[in-house]
Amino acid sequence: MIKVGGIWVSPVEVEGCLLQHPAVLECAVVGHPDEKELIKPKAFVVPKSDYAGSEDLIEELKKWTLERLAKYKYPRWIEIVSELPKSATGKIQRFKLRQTN
Repeated sequence: MIKVGGIWVSPVEVEGCLLQHPAVLECAVVGHPDEKELIKPKAFVVPKSDYAGSEDLIEELKKWTLERLAKYKYPRWIEIVSELPKSATGKIQRFKLRQTN
């Protein structure tokens, strides 16, 4: 869970919204501090092979989530990555994503 402005946000809910977009293969959401050191959602997205990871895609994903989620839940930052760090069992290693912040 991520505490955003005193309200708990489930990363799974944000990830579920992103995964509904046709360009998203997989994603993970973690908390990330903004310039005021307040925690906001940040998404790491692996696009499907026929989509380019561009600024246009990032803006489209932000708009997509903002239309479907409450404003405080949408990811302020979206980073396009080629793959997510995973354990030997295939579980996403979120601690590594938080360390990249």
